[in-house]
Amino acid sequence: MTSNTQSLPSKEENASIHGTVLKDNVYRPEVDTSAVNERRLMRRIDLHVIPWLAVLYLLNFLDRGSIGNAKLYRLEQELRINDNQYLLALTVFFFPYAIFEPASNVILRRLRPSIWLSTMMLLWGIVMTMHGVIKNFGGLITVRVLLGLTEAGLYPGIVFYITSWYKRSEMGSRVAVFFSSATVAGAFSGLLAAAIANMDGVGGKSGWEWIFILEGLATILASIASYWIIQDFPDTAKFLSESERVFVVRRLQDDMQFSAGGETLKKRYIWKSLVDWKTWIAMGIYMGFDGPLYAFSLFTPSIINQLGFTATQANLLSVPVYAWGCLMTCVVGFLGDRLGRRYHMNLVLFSIGLVAYIILIASKTPALSYFAVYLAVSAIYPTIPNSVAWVASNVEGSYKRSVTLGMAIGFGNINGAVTANIYRANDRPFYRLGHGIVLAYIAIGFLCSILFAVLLRRENARRDRGERDEVIEGTDNKHANEKNGRYESVNAARIDKGDEWSGFRYTI
Repeated sequence: MTSNTQSLPSKEENASIHGTVLKDNVYRPEVDTSAVNERRLMRRIDLHVIPWLAVLYLLNFLDRGSIGNAKLYRLEQELRINDNQYLLALTVFFFPYAIFEPASNVILRRLRPSIWLSTMMLLWGIVMTMHGVIKNFGGLITVRVLLGLTEAGLYPGIVFYITSWYKRSEMGSRVAVFFSSATVAGAFSGLLAAAIANMDGVGGKSGWEWIFILEGLATILASIASYWIIQDFPDTAKFLSESERVFVVRRLQDDMQFSAGGETLKKRYIWKSLVDWKTWIAMGIYMGFDGPLYAFSLFTPSIINQLGFTATQANLLSVPVYAWGCLMTCVVGFLGDRLGRRYHMNLVLFSIGLVAYIILIASKTPALSYFAVYLAVSAIYPTIPNSVAWVASNVEGSYKRSVTLGMAIGFGNINGAVTANIYRANDRPFYRLGHGIVLAYIAIGFLCSILFAVLLRRENARRDRGERDEVIEGTDNKHANEKNGRYESVNAARIDKGDEWSGFRYTI
C-alpha cells in the first residue's frame, strides 16, 4: 500500500511530507513508548480480546441455530405447527436482527463495549430460555422476534470492535479465529442437542424444550461474566499501561486508521457511509455469503436427515462437517493476512461454493451429496472473515466504518429471511429449489467481489494521477483542485476526509 499524500507532484516529495505530517502530529507526543515490545504487546491484546469474543459468538450462533436441532425432536408436533409456520418462525427472526444492526454499532461506539455487548447478551439469554416454555405458534413467533432484536448488535459490534484494535493487515486472522466459533457452534450444537434430548420427560418437559432452556441459562451466566471480561477500546483499555495504550493508537494511525485516538460523533460521518459506493457493493458481497450461511446452518441437520439418516445420526454427522469448516476458516484467515490478496481469495472461495451447490443440485447419491456439504462449508464460512477484513480495511473513520459494517452485515442478514424459507418439506429429499437459490446467492457474491476490486483499483489509479488532490494552504501542487477540498494542512485533510483523502490507498 502506498502512503504518499500527493500534496506535491513528486512522489518522493510526497512521501517526505507524509512522514513529516505523521511526526508532527503524533498522538500524545509527551508519552515515551520506546520501552514497549510490540510483539509481546500484541500477544497480550490477542489473549485479552479474541478468546472471549469467540466464546460469545459461539453462544450467539448456538442459540440462533438451535431451533434447527430442536426441530428434529418433535418441536413441530408438540407446538402443533406445520412446515410453513415453522419457516415463518425462522423468517421473522431476521427482520429485527437486520434492521437494528447499523444503529447498534453507533451505540457501541458511544458506549463502552463491555456494557453494550454484555447487556445484549443477557437479554437474548433470557429470551432463549423462554423458548423452552412456549406452548403454541404465537409464542414461537414472539420469542423469535425478540431473539432477533436482542442478538442484532453482537456480530457487527464484534467485527467493528476488532477493527478498532488491529491494523488492516491483521484483521483477517483475528476475525477468522473469532468467527470460527460459528463452525464450532455448528459442530457442538449437534452433539449438545443429541445429549440434551436424552432429558426428554425430565421435569415434565420434552427434549427440545430442555435444549432451549439449558443453552439460554449458559448464555445468561456468560453475559454476567462479560461485564468484567470484555475490554474497551485501546485508548481506554484498563489492562494496558499508559505507554501501551498510546503505542497501540499510534500504530493504528500509522496504518491510516486516523480515528483510532477517539472520534466525536457527527451526523456527516453517518451520511458519508450512506452515500459511499463501497457500502452498497459491500452489501452485495455480504448478501452472497450470509444468505447461504443461514440456509446451511439452519438446514444442514435436515438435509443430512433426508439422505436416509435418523435425527440423532444427522446431528452427529454434521459435527465433522463443521469441524472441517472451522479449520478452513482459520487457515484462510491467516493466509489472507499473510498474502494480502483478499479479492483473489474471495473469487476462489465463491468458486468452490458454486461447485458445491451444482453438485448438490445434480446429485442423487447420499455419499456425493455429503461430500458436497463439505465443499459448501469450505466456501461459505471462510469467505466471511476474508470479506469482513477486506471491507473494513477500506473504510476509514470509526463512525463511518461502524455504519458501513452495520449496513452491510444487516443487509446480508436480512437475506436469511429468504433462505430460511427455501428448504421446503415438499422438496424432500434433494431440496433442489433451495440449493438453486443458494447457488444464485453465491453467484451474486462472486460478481460483487469482482466489481468491488475493479472500482477500488480504478480509484487508486486516480489518486496516483493526482485527480483527488486537495488544496493545502501554503503548498504548491499543480494537481490540487478546490472541488476536492481546501485544508490548512495535510493532517487536517486526512482526518476530515478519512478514506476519501488523496493519500489513502485501498487494499485489493
